[in-house]
Amino acid sequence: MAELTTIARPYAEALFQVASKGDLASWSRQVQALCAVAADAQLQQFADNPKVTGAQVFDLIAGVVGMPLETGVQNFLRTVIENGRLVALPAMAEQFQALVNGASGVADAVIFSPYPIEGAQLADVVASLEKRFARKLAARVELEPALIGGIRVVVGDEVLDTSVQARLERMKVALSA
Repeated sequence: MAELTTIARPYAEALFQVASKGDLASWSRQVQALCAVAADAQLQQFADNPKVTGAQVFDLIAGVVGMPLETGVQNFLRTVIENGRLVALPAMAEQFQALVNGASGVADAVIFSPYPIEGAQLADVVASLEKRFARKLAARVELEPALIGGIRVVVGDEVLDTSVQARLERMKVALSA
C-alpha cells in the first residue's frame, strides 16, 4: 500500500499542476471516472496481458468511462498505461483529489452510519460537522450496521465517534477499571 502511494504521488502532483490551469472540478470528475473503471479486476487482467497493446487498453478505458476526456486527462492516462502504473491509478486519483480539496479549502469526510443518511438530514449533519471541524467538508456516507446508532466521522486523521458502539466500549472500560 505504501509503495502505491509513493508511486502515485508524482503522477498526482503533475496532473494537479496541469489541471490547475483549467477547470479543477471537471478534471476531478474525469479522474474519478477513470479511477472507477481502472479499479475493475477484469480490466486489470486485460491490461496485464502481454498480447494487449497500450493503445487497446486506452481505447477500452476511454470507451467505458462514458464521458469525453480533456486532452490533458487523455495524455495522463496514456502515460500511466505506458509506464505500467494502471494498478496505482486509484491511489493517484485519491491524491489528486486531496490536492484539489486542499486548493479549494475543502476536506474529505467519511460518515459511518448504521442507517442511510440522505437529503436534508445529510445537509444538517454536514453543516454541524463543518462547525465542529471548522472547515468545509465534502462528505460521503458509508453504512456500518455494527455501530448500532449514532455516527462515526473521519476527517483526515481526526475522528469523531458518537456511536452507540463507542459509548458501550467506554462504559465497559469504566466498569472494568
